[in-house]
This record gives sequence, structure tokens and C-alpha cells, in this order.
Amino acid sequence: MKEQTKKNSKSLGFLFVFLVLVNLGSHFYFKRFDLTQDKRYTLSESTIQLIQGIKEPVFIDVFLEGAFPPEFERLKTETKQILEEFRSYNSNLIFQFTDPLEDDSKAEQYAKELSNLGFVPTNINSTKKGKKELIQIFPWAIVNQEQKSVRVSLLVNNFGNSPSDNINKSVQLLEFAFADALTKITTGKQKKIAILKGNGEMADKYQADFLFQLKEYYQLGEFNFDSLQANPQKILENLKRFDATIITKPTEAFSDNEKYILDQYVMHGGKTLWLMDKVVIDIDSLQNEQNVALAFPRELQLDDLFFKYGVRINSHLVQDLLSTPITAQGPQGDVPIDWLYSPIVKSLDNHPITKNVNLVKLEFANTIDTLKNNIKKTVLLQSSPQSKALGSPLEVNLYQFMENLDESSFNKGNHILGVLLEGKFTSGFKNRVKPFSFTGMDEGKNNKMIVIADGDIINYNYVNKKPLDNGIDQWTQQVYGNKEFLLNAVNYLLDDKGLINIRNKEITLAVLDKDKVSKDYTLIQLITVGLPILILLIFGFIFRFIRKKKYAR
Repeated sequence: MKEQTKKNSKSLGFLFVFLVLVNLGSHFYFKRFDLTQDKRYTLSESTIQLIQGIKEPVFIDVFLEGAFPPEFERLKTETKQILEEFRSYNSNLIFQFTDPLEDDSKAEQYAKELSNLGFVPTNINSTKKGKKELIQIFPWAIVNQEQKSVRVSLLVNNFGNSPSDNINKSVQLLEFAFADALTKITTGKQKKIAILKGNGEMADKYQADFLFQLKEYYQLGEFNFDSLQANPQKILENLKRFDATIITKPTEAFSDNEKYILDQYVMHGGKTLWLMDKVVIDIDSLQNEQNVALAFPRELQLDDLFFKYGVRINSHLVQDLLSTPITAQGPQGDVPIDWLYSPIVKSLDNHPITKNVNLVKLEFANTIDTLKNNIKKTVLLQSSPQSKALGSPLEVNLYQFMENLDESSFNKGNHILGVLLEGKFTSGFKNRVKPFSFTGMDEGKNNKMIVIADGDIINYNYVNKKPLDNGIDQWTQQVYGNKEFLLNAVNYLLDDKGLINIRNKEITLAVLDKDKVSKDYTLIQLITVGLPILILLIFGFIFRFIRKKKYAR
């Protein structure tokens, strides 16, 4: 017996020394094993490099503390785990979870203050002890470093998705959401983007929100074609200093000089985002006694360039049954009016630019034809199957969809509204007389551009020229995905694929099949509750039997 005790003591001593050595070694060497099938806890290389490059402390406050329904408990747990993974690579990341509504006496005041700061709450139905109640949750975080702060939305609320699907999407985007915030707060701006002016482009206030977002990643500069008109070569040289150019809803025709400058900018590798309207019509033009206006083609003199690049923007207006109402003033206040000229486009999920993007709202969108050439074309936006396109000139009436709508005629849909072009573009001035002397290129460098047949895609924070409250459409209760789509588009054009690749990470959450659980409730209870207890009893019996036999005298 003494010999056995001595042997056991020796084994325990070795085990103790081994555990001490393992703990000491863990301070110098870190390794975490991700055994999940979808590798949800394995950070991308881009994220790891970003985290390891942080030199100063970053503080992250997450407003997801408290007792939540199961779906939000899952979001809370996944958020905590991803932040723990972040911190394992850099101790400068410090996070905490707080409940902003913990103090009942100040909950209403705090909720109002958070809403005013842009932290939009989510109201959800919860059942506690058989009683249903509506509770308010702030699925947000804020990332702070010195004087900089960035809000982080943790909840995806995509139109048409079930709550579990939206939670799944939210978990997929957690790494992207925090990596994006860290990029904004720690990374210096490098690449430069020109915002083109001089041809009646959209007023700044209607694209301000997007430009402010873009400014967190890149250097922006206004570039006016009206300057140096006597020296187009100098204008081109100045434009070539920018990595990309955004052309937003021009309303005045481009001269040959301006077209050649843009063409040679593309030939030399400059990236372009074209947000174009090919038809003259606006909501404001319907504000008359008859509530009627004529929509007619807009001539920008760019058709020959687009034709060479591989697309044609048509002077057609898209009507789509999947659309958002507009607001009209009724006797008792605002009322919604069916408005099929405001299509809301569901993401095709076919490209990093469109992956996990919510509905994109358009206004008086035109159609695009793709032409056969050597350029690769990827459709990014298209109307629903229940849509149609009408040519202009066309009379538009504010109340035309309120009655006698023949839905059966909306059967020629899937019109292309936005397309990505990639390849070596051919100059629109090849084999033509050049408008000014310049040693240009007829065949361009490998390049890419995006063409969207709606300039108002960037005007997502206004409806009827009135700003939305926190970006939420009062009739659909949606925050549209225009901003995310456009940011992805610019990131992709400028080869900033790190954040896009993180955004496209696929995670599948294992969710119980409620119908199957309801059907086989007793069997599932026996498997999930009874079987583990039975295994423990069997193990305990076997252990007791072996121990009794071993030490029997």
C-alpha cells in the first residue's frame, strides 16, 4: 500500500511540474486551435497584420451587456470571442461590455443620448415567464484611440431575412466590422481620389455622407475641369496624380477636350466610378399643380467612350414592383405613395463588392447593355424579375401607380443597372482626330471601372430632398446598403482587398430545426439530456468497479 502511495505521489509530482512548465511556456508562446468547420475563430492574415501594427492603446466599449433573447446572446458571445481573439495578438486592444440601460432611472435619457449620437436602437419582442414584452437593445460598439472615435454596428438587419439569418450575417461581419474600425482609427491615408466638378455634378450636400465616410480611408480632392481650360495637357497631368476619380450625376455635356482627358486617364490606369443619369427627371419637377412632368433623354456626349469600353447606358426608366414609396403631403400629414421609379435592389452576392450588402435604393434608374469586346463584365446591380423599362420621352405622374396597376406587365425584369468592367480598355479616340496635341495611348493598361446607371445611388440619406432620420426610410424601416456598396466599390477599384476579403468570410451557425424539434421533442430530450446522464452513470459504475477490484484485499 505504501509503495502504491509513493508511486501515486511521484506521478502527481511529475504532473505538477509539467503543468507549471506548460503555463510558463504559454507566456512566451501562443497558439490557439480552431476546431470549427468554418474556421470562424481563425482571423484573416490582413486582420492579424492590422492588429499587430497597433502601437498605442485602443479602447473598445460594447453595448451588449445584460440578459437578452437567445439570438442576441449568441451575438454577444460571438462578439466577445472575436475580441478575445483580437486581443490575443495585441494587448493594446482593451475592451469591455456595458449595459447603457442598466440604471432604470436614467435609461430613457441614455437611450435618447445614444440615438442622437447615431447609435440606432433595435426593438425586439422577448418572452419572459410566459409574458411578452418589447425591449430595446443597442447592438453597437465604439472604438476609441486618443481623440478619435469610430462607431461599430454589430447587427445586420437585411430586408427579407429571418432574425436567425440576420444574426448569422452579423456574426460573419464581426471581424470585418472591428477590422474596419481599427483601419479608420489607426491607418494613415495614402491613395488619392478626385471628385470631378465642372459639368453640373450633384451638389455636395447630397453626397456628403458618403464622402465623409470615404475620407476616413483616402485623401479626397475636388477636381474642376473649368480650371486651366487653355492647357488641357496640364489638366490631364494633374488628374493623373489621383488614383481614382468619381463622376457623380453630371448634367452638362462633356467637351471633346474633357472626354479625351478622361479617356487618357483611363488608358494610363486611373480608376473611375461613373454614377450616371441618362434621363432628365427629378422628384422636384413633379411638384406642380398637375403633379406631372416630362422625362426626356440627357445628352452628355459620353456614349462613344462607353461604347468602346463595352457598355451602353440607355435612355430608359426602370419601373420595379420591388420599390419604396415616396412621401406626399396629405390632409393629415405625410402619406406614402407607391412609386415604382424607386427600385430597391437585392444584392446578387456574386462578387466581393455585393457580398452581404443590404438593399440598395435607386431613383429613376436607367438600363445598361453590355457589348461584346475583350473586357470582363460583372453585373453588380440589376432590377427584380418583376420590373420593366420604358423609353423616354415619357410622361411621369406622381400618382400614376396608385390605381389600375397591371402587375402582369412587369414580367421583363432583371435589367442591368450597374456593372464592373475589368481589362485593357481601348481608347474612345483610337483612329480619330485628337482634340489636342498629346502623346496618348490607344490601348490602355490593365484597369477597371464601375458604371452605375443612377446618379442618385450616392444620395441615400435624402428622400424627396429631405434628410432621413438616422438614415432610416420611414416607410420600409430600412437602412439601405448604398453606403456599403459604394465603399466596397471604391475599395475594390483601388485594390484594397483586405477589408473586402474579411467582409466575405463565410460562417455557418448551427441552428436547431424548430419543426424537427417540435416533431421529435421527447426523443431529442432523451438524446440531449438523458444520454449524457446515462453515459456519466455508466462511466461512474465502471470506474467504481475497477477501483473496487484493484484495491480489494
